[in-house]
Parts: sequence; C-alpha cells; structure tokens
Amino acid sequence: MSTAQSGPARIIRGHTVSFDADPHEAGPDAAVRAHSRGAVVVARDGRVLWHGDYARMPTACRELPCDDYGKALVLPGLIDPHIHFPQYRMLAAPGKDLLDWLNRFTFKEEARFGRKRHAAAAAEVFLDRLFAHGTTSALVFSSVHKVAAEVLFKAAEKRRMALVTGKTMMDCNAPDAVCDDPETGARESEELLNTWHGRGRLRYAISPRFAVTSTQAQLELSGQLLEAHPDCLMQTHLSESAGEIQFVADQFPWSRDYTDIYDRFGLLSPTSLFAHSIHLSRRERQRLSETGSGVIHCPTSNTFLGSGLFDIGCITRGEAPVATGLATDVGGGTSYSMLQTMGEAFKVAMLNGRKITGHEAFYMATLGNAKLLRQAEVTGSLDAGKWADIVVIDPEATPVLAARQELSESLEDVLFSLMILGDDRAVRATYVAGKRVHGRRPR
Repeated sequence: MSTAQSGPARIIRGHTVSFDADPHEAGPDAAVRAHSRGAVVVARDGRVLWHGDYARMPTACRELPCDDYGKALVLPGLIDPHIHFPQYRMLAAPGKDLLDWLNRFTFKEEARFGRKRHAAAAAEVFLDRLFAHGTTSALVFSSVHKVAAEVLFKAAEKRRMALVTGKTMMDCNAPDAVCDDPETGARESEELLNTWHGRGRLRYAISPRFAVTSTQAQLELSGQLLEAHPDCLMQTHLSESAGEIQFVADQFPWSRDYTDIYDRFGLLSPTSLFAHSIHLSRRERQRLSETGSGVIHCPTSNTFLGSGLFDIGCITRGEAPVATGLATDVGGGTSYSMLQTMGEAFKVAMLNGRKITGHEAFYMATLGNAKLLRQAEVTGSLDAGKWADIVVIDPEATPVLAARQELSESLEDVLFSLMILGDDRAVRATYVAGKRVHGRRPR
C-alpha cells in the first residue's frame, strides 16, 4: 500500500454487494459477498485495493478521504453488452416491426453519424447518459462510418472507460448513406482494430450488423477478420423477429436456419455474441452451445417491437445451455437503465413460466455480463486488483421505493424491489476507474 501508483487514495463506504458466482448455480449465500457496513478502498491507479467489512479495514487506510453513502448499496458498475450508439436519441420511435422500424427511423438517424461533429457531440452525451444510469462498461454498436467509431473510442479513452465497439459492416438492403462494401468494411475495421484494440481499457468488436444487411462476401470477410484476431469480440443480431427470419431465409436459401449462415462463415466462436436470439430451434441452440457462443437478452426492445418473448430458462438451463447476457438495446430498447431492463427480463420470464430472482438479475448485470464480454478478470466485481468501476444505488431513492423497503427483510428483497421499481433516480453515484463521473460526493 505504500507505492505511489498503487497506494490507497479513497474509501467508498456503504452496503457493499459483489458476486463471486452465479446465484442460480451456487445459491445466493455462496455467490454473494455483502457487508451492510462495508467499504471499498480505491488505489491511486483506479483499481480496488481492498473490499470488506469497514471494521476490518487495514489501519493504514483509516485516515483516507471517504465517500460515505450510509445504507446505500455499493456495487460493481453495471455492464451493458448490447447498445447502439447512433440510436442514443431514438427511444420510443414506433414501428410496425423490426424491419419497418429500421427503414422508417433507424437508418435515417444512423446516416447522420458520417459527420464527425455530429458523432463527436453524440459520443459525449451517450457516455454521460450511461454513467447517469449506473452503467460503467458496454459493448456498443456504432454506425457504418469509420469516424463514428473513432470519436466514440476517443470519448471513452478520455473517461478511462472499459468500452468495446467497432465499425458496423453492412453492404446491402439499406440506404447508400449507411452502406459500405465488403472490402472497404473489412479494411476500415482492421485499421480501427490496429489503432484501438488493447489501447488502455478499449477493445475492438468485429461488427457485421446482421445477415439481412450483409452479403455472403461481407460475412466471409468478417469471418476472416475474426479468425485473424480471435482475441476480439464479434457482435451481430440473430433471430429477433419472424419477418427478419423469413427475409434471411429468402436471402440465403441454402441455409438450414439463421444460425447456420453465421456458422458457414466462421462467426460462431467463444468470443461471438448474438443479440436477441429469441426464436432458436433446438439445432441452433445446440450449435451455439457447442461453439461456446453467447446470446444477449434484450427484453425492452423485444417487447417494444413485438419481436417475441425470450425464454431464458430454455436458453440458459436447457439440454444445450448457452451463455446469456442482459442488455438495454437502446434505441429499440426503451430505457438506458439496467435496473428497468432487469425488471422487464423478470416479466418476460414470468410470461414463459420462469422466474428470475433479484440476486440472479444483479449477477447478470455485473459479473455475468463481464464474463460474457471476456473482461471478468478486470471488471464485474469488487475484488482487489480489478478496476474500481462502481455504482452506488439508493434503495430508498423515491417515496415508492422507501415505502417498499419498510417491508424488506433480506438483501434479496432489496435487490428485487430495485429491479422492479428502480431507475436512474436510484443511482446516487457512478465511479469509473475510481473517479466519480456521476453524482455528488456525499456530505
């Protein structure tokens, strides 16, 4: 604790909650470490130096500056593994279905991101909005324009944020303003990758939008990029709506199913993430499981666009389990809040005869999503050595929440109430790499 770089810098006090494992598998008692009078000691380099009961905190830390949040929960920062930067202001744009929504609103909005000034201003708003909702890390879809990915990387680097993004690749079935061609898309992706991947806390995601907007030539080059850079993530969309699935079947008549298209071009892998994945066949689930691919549940966008109800029990606990994350999917999603997203995931699960506990939902939004993004060694919990990405959540932030806590008898009760009734008003403070980036220091 005596070195200039890694020595202690600040204490953050509150009811600390951090996960070591999936509560569904290990049980909540074994999965969670919680201290009602807890503390996190943050080092000068922005990493967690110590976490535990305040009474047991090392004596050398006692005189440090302290942000004391009382009974508020101090958790690892929330992680969003699927969100669209160019759609940051598009929430509540109506559409008949996914494809209608894309053509009426989304492509027109994304076309604006070819202008550097517009994209740079949007990046500032976008990241600050994430912080205001307690999200400290994200896997982000950018637009087709190289400049949009560049300014987003720069904005995240300035904030010392763990962010994964990439230039979207799409070369058909969309307006010219949001299309590239296979060779340009691959070349610009590799240029961005070589510049930004592994720079600070930034990583690159190879990003073909989905099979609707990519030709076979583009998907083949995307697969080649992934093969050449297996440490990068690959993000795309899969099996979101009935109309999309039929469109893809007509476009690729040789395919056995939607997943088979991505498989044919080498896009199934342990670093591949497929958003939505609602209407998967048994064969598709089996193939995703075999390849170690992951899927991402986006409940608010799925219900808003009428795409379908994701069956989390079948996907995560069936005969061929697939690693599953939870995401907002702004702007098809209707909230930046991972708290509200957890609540919608609970409701969708209930409609499928399943149940998600508060412990399970908060695990998914922290350590679970960190594992999915292959960054659990450095984020997702309050373990010493990890980055001090932290969110402080007030369980009594609103009169409704405060009244509800009068009935709470356990941590599960508190977490469950927050995922059903919580939103950005409950976020008292957000820290990224130990620096407060949202909220005020407590008095």
